[in-house]
Amino acid sequence: MPTLCDFVESKERLSNVLVKTKLIYSSTFSDEFGNTIYIKPENLQRTGSFKIRGAYNKIFTLNDEEKKKGLIASSAGNHAQGVAFAAQKLGVKATIVMPRHTPLIKVEATAKYGAEIVLYGDVYDEAYAKAKELQEEKGYIFIHPFDDESVIAGQGTIALEILEEMPDVDIIVVPLGGGGLISGVAAAAKMKNPNIKIIGVEPEGAASALKSLKEGKVTELKESYTIADGAAVKRIGDINFEYIKKYVDEIITVSDYDLMESFLILVEKHKLIAENAGILSLAGLRKIKEKNKKIVSVLSGGNIDVLTISSMISKGLISRGRIFSFSVQLPDKPGQLQLVSDILTKLNANVVRLDHNQFKNLDRFHEVELRVTVETNGEDHIQRIIKEFSNYGYEIMRINV
Repeated sequence: MPTLCDFVESKERLSNVLVKTKLIYSSTFSDEFGNTIYIKPENLQRTGSFKIRGAYNKIFTLNDEEKKKGLIASSAGNHAQGVAFAAQKLGVKATIVMPRHTPLIKVEATAKYGAEIVLYGDVYDEAYAKAKELQEEKGYIFIHPFDDESVIAGQGTIALEILEEMPDVDIIVVPLGGGGLISGVAAAAKMKNPNIKIIGVEPEGAASALKSLKEGKVTELKESYTIADGAAVKRIGDINFEYIKKYVDEIITVSDYDLMESFLILVEKHKLIAENAGILSLAGLRKIKEKNKKIVSVLSGGNIDVLTISSMISKGLISRGRIFSFSVQLPDKPGQLQLVSDILTKLNANVVRLDHNQFKNLDRFHEVELRVTVETNGEDHIQRIIKEFSNYGYEIMRINV
């Protein structure tokens, strides 16, 4: 395992490469969760994520003979860009194997750093197998995204930066996928101050670290299902498992709905964009039992496409009670739409969509179905709307869209 000196040396060699991602105080998250919350915005880092730290540190520490062999990595996202950027900076040839269906924007972003791109397979596992095949065939040096001591040492520089800015931090919350980031952050932080609590946050549908800890050994999940694709890892690294056992105090899991809500708050209140895996640590804040503590949440990356941003905002609005969709059965007679409009106006609910269709109800001679979407101000507002309709004898059916 790296020593504190190794982490410090890694920080020094990265100093001329990285963007300084200074801590951002969040009054919104602080007020909502009863702690003093700061964000470490690695989404603003070069290549859009923390991955450049480990990739650059690993490649820098290779000897000249290893560098001459060239590098190979497999990735559909942040690791690909980190390796490509670091290889270009250090003058080393790099080949990146990416799944065929990787979004074009990510392929182009990796290629612009000068890496040779090989598109292979339909999923990451197939791309990984191809990369290992090329490693054997060509003699390349494989750069693992997380299960590597030099990569871990690079990721741990985040903890040193946090402690420089905030020596009295109580808790550091870290996204957890394969385990490289939390291994480095936890080890470096604990070496500087053993009293700091380290909390990892995994997606509920891909909690490989939590399962491995419960089993007492590295255990592969049968499947992973989460919108946090960057953390959708079925099996954490063997090296990372040892770090997690030694240095991580707690692992919590969050749902996709938790991620959507946190994404909305981040965009609306901080004007920051992050990818789904990057906001795991923010989504986990609501599940931290401690109160009145000084907490740093590592926002690990921001590489997200525009269509996903749109979807996340829309679903976040619904999850936070800012958009409410419902259906109601109305008597098939004149004046009913006006009554609905009057109720919503009285409760200050702005209509954004309305569908009035006689033919959706089987008993169309007596009732018709009305579907309405309105802007609301949270769950309390929604409940007042439901109660008011009930007072008029109407039962509302909530629609999850």
